[in-house]
Amino acid sequence: MSKDALADVYMHAQALYLTKQYHRAAHVLESRDLHKSEAACKFLVAKCHVEVREYQEALDILEGADQIWKTPIRVNFTKPPSVNTSHLQVSNVHSSISLLKGKIFEALENRVQATEHYREALKQDVYCYEAFDLLVKHQMLSCEEERQLIDSLPFTSQCSDDEAAILRAVYMSILKKYDKPSPIVTPDALVPLKQNLDIITSQAERYYYHSDFRSTYNITNRVLQTDPFHSTCLPLHIATLVELQKSNELFYLGHRLVDLYPNKAVAWFAVGCYYYLVGKQDAARRFLSKATSLDHLYGPAWLAFGHSFAIQGEHDQAMAAYFTASQLMKGCHLPVLYVGLEQGLTNNPQLAEKFFNQALSIAPSDPFVLHEMGVVAYQTNNWVDAEKYFLEAIMELQGLGEGALSEKWEPILNNLGHVCRKLGKYDEALGYHQRALVLSPQNPSTFASIGFVYCLQADFNTAIDYFHKALGLRRDDTFSVTMLTHVIEQSICDMPACEGEEDLADLPTLSLKDTSTLSQTSMKLDQSSINETSPDTEMEMDL
Repeated sequence: MSKDALADVYMHAQALYLTKQYHRAAHVLESRDLHKSEAACKFLVAKCHVEVREYQEALDILEGADQIWKTPIRVNFTKPPSVNTSHLQVSNVHSSISLLKGKIFEALENRVQATEHYREALKQDVYCYEAFDLLVKHQMLSCEEERQLIDSLPFTSQCSDDEAAILRAVYMSILKKYDKPSPIVTPDALVPLKQNLDIITSQAERYYYHSDFRSTYNITNRVLQTDPFHSTCLPLHIATLVELQKSNELFYLGHRLVDLYPNKAVAWFAVGCYYYLVGKQDAARRFLSKATSLDHLYGPAWLAFGHSFAIQGEHDQAMAAYFTASQLMKGCHLPVLYVGLEQGLTNNPQLAEKFFNQALSIAPSDPFVLHEMGVVAYQTNNWVDAEKYFLEAIMELQGLGEGALSEKWEPILNNLGHVCRKLGKYDEALGYHQRALVLSPQNPSTFASIGFVYCLQADFNTAIDYFHKALGLRRDDTFSVTMLTHVIEQSICDMPACEGEEDLADLPTLSLKDTSTLSQTSMKLDQSSINETSPDTEMEMDL
């Protein structure tokens, strides 16, 4: 009846697309050569090719999109255009074309071009949240690049002042949160949205990267009670369940997701994390591999895949998984950090330092990276640099307040105590070990470290007490047993003779000036403490 009016043909093609008849939809437009003259038609034809994974054909169609007539922006489509109109009135078609180009290049593994087209889509339409979400979720930009992108967006020219403030605050809340600790404060512009589930999930992410897993669990649990399948909250909730070792809850969640969403990577990621948590690493790798096959760019699955090898001491396979993750997550420092950890465990401190430096260039304020740099300096007997890195890590954490520190940060304090002991700063070493003891009161290594410092200060009675406490928590602590024997012998030799007995002052004693015996014994503590407190098995999974 309309004699192939442009608007009717376009609407017919849209209907075919929505019913998943992609080839028919493309044929309706291509047979009339509408994809050569109309940007909206070209966009729809390209989308049809993308849906059937004909990426090169879609890209060939879009290559000439910039030469097509410039479509007006933000026209209300609820008012149908005249039948005889010569051009379709479609909102933000150029931003949509840039977004689609980015998806095509990403599917073709050309992430540089994909990043540029996502940037262009955002600049053409600051409301194009999908482009921003893909940039952040797929780790395509570093923390600094993300902030520069926000600063470059034309908020004032495309939206009102109130909308610009809210939109900017929303985007800032989504940016990376694990590059450095920061106080958890809701911006004034987001106060009206404080009950929004996305904003609440963003706050939960900050708690997670502060290693406050119980607070994270409480928030994510509340979000999932309101929306049981919140796509942003689910990976965070899964990672929190792993940290809190809630295997039963993770089992139920994983199988529920598989039943309802078998084609989603997050479902198999949850199942893989469950088997990782219960120690069945072969099964974990099988399900994590399925998650990566469904979504090759799903970073958390690749990191968990590497962890499943690392926990069994299979360093080469773990590094291979982390290298793959580093290629897919260019803006994330966690994969190269984990590669450095594996290199350190294989006694390659030079290579470990190289990867830690690379991680430090991406996230220069991350306490975990600074801690690992300090560990490498300690292992190479560079006490001054080790102290500098550990102190920098502590400075980054001080902004959170003492009450915000969790047990996860105990290794930094203990290792700083070891460095201060090596530098002869015994009082400072005791202070750091005591602070570590507050965070983790049942750590036998901390008690042994405190006892050793008191031993070097010739306070043998106090040292004996701390070595006894260490052995009370771990009876097979070789270092504590050996040191306790030496300290008791030294204490007996230094005791004054009993009244009426012969003067025993001329008996040979162990001189504190020559602490070579104690130093030889302490080497086990230095090495074991660094290894035990290194967060290679405790580091959180990136979402």
